[in-house]
Amino acid sequence: MAVKHLQSAARVLATFEALAENQPLGVGALARVLDDDKSAVQRALMTLAAAGWIRRASGEGSQWEVTTRVLGLANRAQSRLGLRDRIRPTLEALRESTGETIILNVPESGQVVVLDVVESMQLVRTAPKVGFVVPATSSAAGQAILAHLDDAEVEFYVGRPPDAELLAAIAEVRQRGWSVNAGNETPGARAVGVAIIDNEQRPIASITVSAPANRLPDATIDALGPQLVAIARRLSVAE
Repeated sequence: MAVKHLQSAARVLATFEALAENQPLGVGALARVLDDDKSAVQRALMTLAAAGWIRRASGEGSQWEVTTRVLGLANRAQSRLGLRDRIRPTLEALRESTGETIILNVPESGQVVVLDVVESMQLVRTAPKVGFVVPATSSAAGQAILAHLDDAEVEFYVGRPPDAELLAAIAEVRQRGWSVNAGNETPGARAVGVAIIDNEQRPIASITVSAPANRLPDATIDALGPQLVAIARRLSVAE
């Protein structure tokens, strides 16, 4: 079934694009550029201003201009693409050595998001889609990242004060060096993960090896964990 687009959302986006190309502009001038109703354009501008995408032009109280927020978004996107491109050969090498799916995840605004996936070539495999939001508290990808955050930052990701069980799990990851998800999110699947950190010891990503549980027994994870830690350390130093 075809999905209908939201006319109001389309108008807001069109308003933002027109303003970015012709700024600074007032409501009337922008309505003429868009060939749209002035009151509708005014509502779109208020929506953009409330979200921080535009502001009143300096010295021009009736005119608007875009903020630097879009530049920050573009810079973050470019940084993510650079990270993915740099780490991709490592992901592919891990897939070849383990035979399993390798996933690159990044922290983003209180969530953990899949940035890249190198799928296992085996018929039965686990493979999330790029853009999938991974549970921060119960996944190997998320716990690897949480282990490098303080309690206040962990609370931000959890949305509430972390309970004793989660704090104990994070402490274990810190001590051991890698995280393990034993089917917490996907029954019958397991994953082992490590964090990649920057020069300030901040987690910028995590790498996980994911597979059906019967192909990642404890013995395999115990052998794989230190290998992932060594790989993450090399990638972190490169950052």
